[in-house]
Amino acid sequence: MASYLEILDDDQGHELSLFCVPKHYEEDLDSVIIPNGLIKDRTERLARDIVRDMGGHHIVALCVLKGGYKFFADLMDYIKALNQNSDKSVPLTVDFIRLKSYSNDQSTNCVKVIGGDELSALSGKNVLIVEDIVETGRTMETLLALLNECNPKMVKVARSLAVVFIYFIYLFFVLNFHFFNVLCLSPDIGFEVPDKFLVGYALDYNEYFRDLSHICILSDRAKEKYRV
Repeated sequence: MASYLEILDDDQGHELSLFCVPKHYEEDLDSVIIPNGLIKDRTERLARDIVRDMGGHHIVALCVLKGGYKFFADLMDYIKALNQNSDKSVPLTVDFIRLKSYSNDQSTNCVKVIGGDELSALSGKNVLIVEDIVETGRTMETLLALLNECNPKMVKVARSLAVVFIYFIYLFFVLNFHFFNVLCLSPDIGFEVPDKFLVGYALDYNEYFRDLSHICILSDRAKEKYRV
């Protein structure tokens, strides 16, 4: 059984006119590929799965900025709701790190890490890494290597999106993280998506489109319009 909701390669998404989209972005998007309501429903289920897998342990939720902040906020809200409305609850604290690897629509070979010096506080902790999307897997490889130096007790990764095919490479790497002497649980993925440039729900293109509620396919025209 799939552990994610699959968006097929040939899925062209939904007409923009069926959704509320900011006027200033109407000419920049091809379609809505994942509506906000579906994102939230899937995130709620991920929260339940995470509490099931990590329940009974104090969780330090590590948000990978900037693209992961919206998914992180919603996921934390659902976990807090579970804590408040069930017989069992899990202590939860949060921390933040920023990773940057994109220039325009291309992933670079350099992953910049901001805030990595503070990861030493995660030693012996049960860490939940929350990020937006896995495409090349390079950013997560960098972060897991940094975490390995801090000796956390347990690591679990929650990702909103994973690109088709790259997900399996990423899954292999994460599940073999035990070679670094850290217990790494199977990652939780919200959606498997086609290899298209997606924006919205905090995913950006040169800092634009983070204020878009739905996840959308960016048009080629917009790539040129907002190129730096």
